[in-house]
Amino acid sequence: MEVVLEMTLPRSAESAPLVRRTLDASLRGLGVTSEIRADIALALGEACANVVQHAAAGMEYEVRARMDGYRCVVEIVDEGGAAGPAQWDGAQAAPLAESGRGLQLMRAFTEEVRISDRVHRDGAIVHFEKLLSGSAEEAGEGVVREAAAG
Repeated sequence: MEVVLEMTLPRSAESAPLVRRTLDASLRGLGVTSEIRADIALALGEACANVVQHAAAGMEYEVRARMDGYRCVVEIVDEGGAAGPAQWDGAQAAPLAESGRGLQLMRAFTEEVRISDRVHRDGAIVHFEKLLSGSAEEAGEGVVREAAAG
């Protein structure tokens, strides 16, 4: 089964908990463990917080998530602002800093973290993925089993 979520949200602090709860409910419905759901919620929260704080050019942002039972792929799309993709890859935050660790956390708890410019529009796309099972080998085996069953 594949679940696809697409949400257009106001660029406000109240929007992040809504999108986290919505995605978490979908993942829970697919039987994803609480540990993996927490990793995804953390990364999503960090990406949304960055949009709310820095994407001053837009009033809204989009969150797209696709879950196929083996992998969750999330993209957060903003309309631009002070922090473009180049600024995300800057120096690491100091250990006791109150901000600036979002990208480090996203990379620590998810896979395939990428930040890119939107094509032909202002803004950035933050992309991350998370395996919904224990390992890449298990996910690959699941795809093979599903194909053989179909």
